[in-house]
Amino acid sequence: MICKLAAMLLTSLSLTAGVVTSAAAADLAAVPVAPQAYNIGICGNPSVLGFITRRFDYKAANYLHANLAIAEIRDMGQNRFEPRDYTHLVEREYCYATAVMSDGVRRPLWYLIERPWGFAGVGSNVEFCVGGLDPWYVYGAHCSSLR
Repeated sequence: MICKLAAMLLTSLSLTAGVVTSAAAADLAAVPVAPQAYNIGICGNPSVLGFITRRFDYKAANYLHANLAIAEIRDMGQNRFEPRDYTHLVEREYCYATAVMSDGVRRPLWYLIERPWGFAGVGSNVEFCVGGLDPWYVYGAHCSSLR
């Protein structure tokens, strides 16, 4: 009984779905499709990029003793993703970008975003390295630990 009812329902659905005239089909193709925006995820998040810019200003003044700032961050992307699971309690996104410095030099920028972080697993942590501006190799040669 149930199989017969399901067969009748399936037949009626297939018959109604097949009733599309050629004019209606042509109209479907004429509907404009909005272009999909490229989603770079959290790597392009303005709050993350703002944190990197502000923190670099502090490091340049106090550690590098250089009159240097990040003027623009462009060409962001994700290099690697480590999801949170039962063996890794913190999700990690490794990102790259190009930092245009205030002196006009373009430098590679490597950064890591870790979530959840902080008190009770709330918040995030951002580590970053600008190529050629890590004289103590805190992040390894050529920022290798953030790649």
